[in-house]
Parts: sequence; C-alpha cells; structure tokens
Amino acid sequence: MSKNTQTTELSRKDTVFFSDFFTDFSRHAQTGELNKKTNENAVKQSVRNLLLTGRYERLFQPEVGSNLRQMLFENATPALYIQIKEYIEATIKNYEPRAEFVTSDVSFDHDRNTANVTVIFRLINSTIPTTLELILERIR
Repeated sequence: MSKNTQTTELSRKDTVFFSDFFTDFSRHAQTGELNKKTNENAVKQSVRNLLLTGRYERLFQPEVGSNLRQMLFENATPALYIQIKEYIEATIKNYEPRAEFVTSDVSFDHDRNTANVTVIFRLINSTIPTTLELILERIR
C-alpha cells in the first residue's frame, strides 16, 4: 500500500459519519440491505421528522416534538415568529445531538393555511451550514 492510500484510510476511520435508514425502509436492489442516508442527509431527515412531529404524538415519548403545526392558525405577529424560532431551536438542541441550530425563518401563506420554514443548522463535526426547507400545512 502506498503512503497516500494509508493516509486516506486513516482519515476515513477518524471522520465521524452519521447514518440513518430511509423512513420507508426500502432495500437496495442488488444486496437486499436496507438503504441508508449518511452524514448531512441523515441529520436533515432526523431534524425534519422532529419538527413535523407534534407533542404527545409518540407513545412513551410524549415530550418529543415541536408543535409547529399548531401555529398555523395563529395571527402572524412578531411574537409568533419569535415563538416558532424558539420551538425550532429547543427541538434541535434537546433531541438532535448531531446538529447545532444556527437560525430559522418563517413565512406564512394565509390563503392556503401553510407556513414555509427554513432552518439552518450545522453538523457538530462541520463548519458548513446545512439548510432544511419545510412546508407546514394542515393535514386534517
């Protein structure tokens, strides 16, 4: 083995990788193993799931979630924007240890009863910010 190959292998072992399964538990066509999302995509999926989960939705973990959908029919005041940002920040801080919250932005579309949420966070082992965009809408 050449020195460059050894260095590359060592740096890959030292790098922290995050991985999660796809939420639909799909399988790889050739190997039959469950498909995985890694690093940035895995954390994005996790943050998305946490933000779209309402409190008391998960059995045996009633405090996990953000209650963002609850805010859809509130009057869009400056206080509401601050409250949504605090919900997002607290959810990421408390339930996703692989991410650090940077900022978020919310815009409401009152005609369609939806909210466009943009969340910017960093992986704990990276300095590059990651952007996640969500559309919150009433499902009932």
